[in-house]
Amino acid sequence: MLNTLIEINNDRIEGYETASEETEEKDLKTLFSQLMKTSQKCKTELVNEVQKLGGTPIEGTRTTGKFFRVWMDVKAALTGKDRKAILNSCEFGEDVAVATYVKVLKNDIEDITSEHQDLLKAQYALIKADHDKVKGLRDMSS
Repeated sequence: MLNTLIEINNDRIEGYETASEETEEKDLKTLFSQLMKTSQKCKTELVNEVQKLGGTPIEGTRTTGKFFRVWMDVKAALTGKDRKAILNSCEFGEDVAVATYVKVLKNDIEDITSEHQDLLKAQYALIKADHDKVKGLRDMSS
């Protein structure tokens, strides 16, 4: 379960690195950097917990499925310099990240310690705030 969250944070880091490289817009570069920092913080905390539990932290990203397509869409949108399309793709990716945290907190809550619950709820709040920031920007880019 913790490795699932590490993987989703790896996806966000890689996706926003790609997005940042592809855009020329300073405000988007700044935003993407902030979003990467959120996931780097979350990933570090999760890796530490997996190691404390004697597990092996997952490395890499989901190279198949929705997230892969989302980041390809982001790259294509950035190539076209379409701000609304960029933010649409990012918001979709944020939806996946938020949904992953919600699923873990809903379905696996009995299987995790109260300490881990607190950590994951705090991380969820950060990820949700990032999601809402992206959604707000997207909604303003009509």
